[in-house]
Amino acid sequence: MNEASIPFPIPPGDWLGMIGGGQLGRMYCHAAQSLGYKVAVLDPDPDSPAGAVADMHIRAGYDDQAGLRQLSERCKAITTEFENVPAQSLQALAARSAVRPAAQAVAIVQDRIQEKAFIQSAGAPVAPYAAVHTPEDIAAAPDALFPGVLKAARLGYDGKGQARVRTRAEAQLAFAEFGAIPCVLEAFLPLASELSVVMARGADGQAVFYPSARNEHRDGILAVSTVDAQARDQVTAGQAAKAALAIAQRLQYVGVLCVEFFVLRDGSLVANEIAPRPHNSGHYTMDASVSSQFEQQVRVTAGLPLGSTDCLCSVVMLNILGDAWFDPETGARREPDWPAVLAVPGAKLHLYGKAEARRGRKMGHVNVLGATLADAQSAAARVARALAIPFQP
Repeated sequence: MNEASIPFPIPPGDWLGMIGGGQLGRMYCHAAQSLGYKVAVLDPDPDSPAGAVADMHIRAGYDDQAGLRQLSERCKAITTEFENVPAQSLQALAARSAVRPAAQAVAIVQDRIQEKAFIQSAGAPVAPYAAVHTPEDIAAAPDALFPGVLKAARLGYDGKGQARVRTRAEAQLAFAEFGAIPCVLEAFLPLASELSVVMARGADGQAVFYPSARNEHRDGILAVSTVDAQARDQVTAGQAAKAALAIAQRLQYVGVLCVEFFVLRDGSLVANEIAPRPHNSGHYTMDASVSSQFEQQVRVTAGLPLGSTDCLCSVVMLNILGDAWFDPETGARREPDWPAVLAVPGAKLHLYGKAEARRGRKMGHVNVLGATLADAQSAAARVARALAIPFQP
């Protein structure tokens, strides 16, 4: 059996598969179960957040042939929560199950060099860059790429595998420290803000878009996402959605997709990265949208009609990192003040079930809802104070 022979839509009560056991997989499980599906999760970690709530947890590596076979025998359709699952594993699963997104789409975004070239081929602008395979590539890079950032071509996320470089000498040193693996050298640009577009595209080519979120990163990790339900200036958001759709169509993408953009000071857009999955900046949809990004992922996986992306209210999403478990003055470990968080009207707390809090580790998020953006920001400031999270409306 393969996708062509699977009778879609897959009805509730049947099994859906998930590769990856992190928080995105956990939230997918909750969404699928709310629609009546059973979920099998493939992940090697016996304490994985998704495995803890799944109907079946297959404890195996992402390239374990026996585990993959067990997953595909159980599930008619399978998705993934992260882009670094081996593309060969997705290809193997496709022999028996529908895999959404497909292996070839995921493979492109697993490599920053391929990703940059692909974004350009779809007609979207990217920051000036150069592929780096050898020290000679850095020596030959245009002067306009300095100062810049050197990024490992594969397996980088949340600021990992990246180094800011002001000069060629710093770039050469960073390249050596990375182990001389393939990298992308990217120019710094005059940024005004960052935004992301989360969309879903079905097998029939139909696509829906969530309102774009304005994002703030700290140390390479998303800290705050903001959506103004009453925003009037939608020109930039519309341009971003158009570019994201062109990328999804060229990928022949089926699933939930996020494209991150830089907004430059002159108002122009530059595509930064593609995430072939639900995205941290789309977590606001869990409470502020008619259908969340995780419900959309379930719908696409099962071949159901796409849900409404209408925004119900303004919202500020605050990431909760493991730092919140440490007193900011003494560094002593402590439990965050959850009662103070939940006392704030409009605060919706989502924790990921991770056993150990570590600095820089994503442990949860809070969606703070408001009738207006000002209301949401005022309430978010109270939540941030309770958790000792920096926040500036």
